[in-house]
Amino acid sequence: MLISEMKNKKRTFSQILKDLWLLMKPELTLLSVFTSLCSAYLAIETTDKSHLMIFPLLAIGTLLVGGGSGALNQYREKEYDAMMKRTEKRPVPDERISAVEALIFGSIISLLGALLLSFINWLTAFLALSTLITYIFLYTPLKRISTLSTIIGAIPGALPTLIGWAAIQNSLSYQSLTLFAILFYWQMPHFYSIGWLYRKDYAKAGFRLLTTVDEKGNKVSRHILLHQIILVFAGISPALVGLVSYEYIPIASIVGLAFLFIGLMFSRSVSNGDSSAAARVLFLSSLFYLPLIFSAMIILKIHV
Repeated sequence: MLISEMKNKKRTFSQILKDLWLLMKPELTLLSVFTSLCSAYLAIETTDKSHLMIFPLLAIGTLLVGGGSGALNQYREKEYDAMMKRTEKRPVPDERISAVEALIFGSIISLLGALLLSFINWLTAFLALSTLITYIFLYTPLKRISTLSTIIGAIPGALPTLIGWAAIQNSLSYQSLTLFAILFYWQMPHFYSIGWLYRKDYAKAGFRLLTTVDEKGNKVSRHILLHQIILVFAGISPALVGLVSYEYIPIASIVGLAFLFIGLMFSRSVSNGDSSAAARVLFLSSLFYLPLIFSAMIILKIHV
């Protein structure tokens, strides 16, 4: 079925482009681009003119692979998205774009993105494809099977840090793992807060998430606090491995502890039985954490 035939409506080219952009899950995709570019900058040790070509290739390649992953995810979850109010207006369940078109579009831009990244080096392309494969073929089906899916899904979610690092270094190091750890542990409070806000929707669609099986929310709040505590230490680790100056430590500590305090407020609200507002605050605060942390690292990067 052609796009123009969906729901028997004629659609403009700009509307089609808008839906293709929505198909790419722009919020998550742009986060991947942001963290990969920041990691690439932090990986620079000496000035090299070749870096001028690496950054645009990295940005476009990451955008395409990430966007393709989002499109393929929506293709695989189309029937479940249609069951949830949060996702029922996405292009595929709303029948503005057909499932076949989503599959073709996602496949093409993913492969094109990996091809662009291969011009930087093969390690970068390999890590990007690993992100795609683990997200689509491991995390996506696991959401309906095990509560471990959020933890497993945090791996492809954090891989853009390694993609950016590899683009400059053509290798990985213990320093790059500190960036991976920050993004990995950040995802737990971020996605658990979303999962808690929309737990009824997820349960209706048959997703087996911690937020759908833990009705009282006690396990959810404990998991959030545990990962936020680890995140406080992961947040300062780039300074401990010589990636950024020690002036970064108090900034990362304040940001991390403030985020932890909001997690404590959510935990308390769960105990009191009125947690939706606190979950929303936790989610919104998570949106500020990464820009603050990575901006501080960019500013306080140690230049060799």
